[in-house]
Amino acid sequence: MAGGYVSLRCLYPAVIGKKPLKIWHAVALVFGLAAFLAAIVMLERPRIGLEITHHVVDQTPVTVMRLPNSEGPVVILAHGFAGSRQLMSAYQINLAQAGYITASFDFEGHGRHPQAMRGDVTEIDGTTRLLMEQLGRVTDWVANLRGSDGRIALLGHSMASDIVLRQGLVDERVETIIALSLYSEAVTENAPQSLLIINGQWEGSLRTEARRIMAEAGVVEGVTVGDPATAFARRAAVAPWVEHVGILYSPTGIAKAQDWLDRSFAVNSPERRPVALGGWIVLALASVVLIAWPIAQLLPSGQEPFALPSSVFWILALVPAALTPIILTGVRIEFLSVLVADYLALHLGVYGALVLFGLLMAGAFPSRKRWWAGVLLALFGLTLFGGLLDRYVANFFPSGDRMIVFAAILPGSIFAMVAEASLLQGGAANWVRRLGVRIAFLASLGVAVALDFERLMFLLIILPVIVVFHFSFSVMGSFAGRRTGSALAMGIGLGVILAWALAATFPLFQGTL
Repeated sequence: MAGGYVSLRCLYPAVIGKKPLKIWHAVALVFGLAAFLAAIVMLERPRIGLEITHHVVDQTPVTVMRLPNSEGPVVILAHGFAGSRQLMSAYQINLAQAGYITASFDFEGHGRHPQAMRGDVTEIDGTTRLLMEQLGRVTDWVANLRGSDGRIALLGHSMASDIVLRQGLVDERVETIIALSLYSEAVTENAPQSLLIINGQWEGSLRTEARRIMAEAGVVEGVTVGDPATAFARRAAVAPWVEHVGILYSPTGIAKAQDWLDRSFAVNSPERRPVALGGWIVLALASVVLIAWPIAQLLPSGQEPFALPSSVFWILALVPAALTPIILTGVRIEFLSVLVADYLALHLGVYGALVLFGLLMAGAFPSRKRWWAGVLLALFGLTLFGGLLDRYVANFFPSGDRMIVFAAILPGSIFAMVAEASLLQGGAANWVRRLGVRIAFLASLGVAVALDFERLMFLLIILPVIVVFHFSFSVMGSFAGRRTGSALAMGIGLGVILAWALAATFPLFQGTL
């Protein structure tokens, strides 16, 4: 036994590094694992007792949640632009636990739906009409679910608020509509008959529109007109302390939606506080980032890349970012079925190539040592963090045509992330340099949009992806980069993850902008 113990101690430095985990690394690992397990328990507990099934209806992925013996009306939940049915989980789980039969689905071009969005997005009879028809097919199927009494409620967020409202006006089975973050020109003084609008407190322009709609009915925000159980009824409510995404996890918003449904269908659902999932999702994701820190210490250590002189650094941080949109002005290559993915692949590649060329001229080109650590970083990020995103937030696993998009974006993404990691010394640079590089790149995309707004406006949807990316994956990448001293490893890992995230997030589209 003693001989085996010594043998393992001798192998330890060669396999996982020069030193065992320090006490604070061990504490971080224990705390991170405890937080992770607690979050998972709290996220899974509301699903206990529900009958959750997954279906495909005319190519549309549909998830049904219900109590096993539930009977009555059906609530169909529709996600917004660049979302997927997972985004509606907080509302769906709570409404299913309240006794409603619920169904969420992926619109064409979103989530795991294999069909790209089609039609002309500028015309009501274009993309909007096709998405309404898709919702109609889902409604036809859902109306025949076991226990359904044929009555339907539609609940849609953002883009889908317009779709569910317009479809509700032409489908007699729809008895009430709940619109989260509503903006629709289809609302009139008298139609739809039953409408609840819920906006986040920080959605200023949408709240202004809701107030205008309510003013036509002679009341203000927060006041109900009519009775949803008998005749015309309308209300504009506010979910406190949330914005356009946070409204999807607002316990107040969920409670208001359930109350409206209960009144609309004369249902006495059990009194229960809505389960708040948003905080537990944040804790689960944050715990993975924390766990990555001690795990990164198991990698072989290396010398930190040297810091570029201030003048060289700022030239390389700013000049390529400024030149890239100018170089690509007027360049039109459109072969991918994802909105603006063609341009984004070029933008990333050109930006990365310009920075790397500058690094080569400055004698600071990244070393190839420990590049394989980037593969481990990508695997860790995609499986653990990505798995959480896919189950609890939104689709994160590209399939079908999205894998082609991933392959197309990947080279440019790796170029850009290796360039960024090199400028930031594998994550060891000070916060001023980190902030400067990232703001410069976002500004570069902003300039590109300004130069060709009509074609590239959808680049704006990348901003939430980039924010989440930098607060999670980039932090984990910096742990690996600082430990190994390899900007290349950090860049490869983050490049793979960024390409993957973009391919999974951007809607598939084959139509007219």
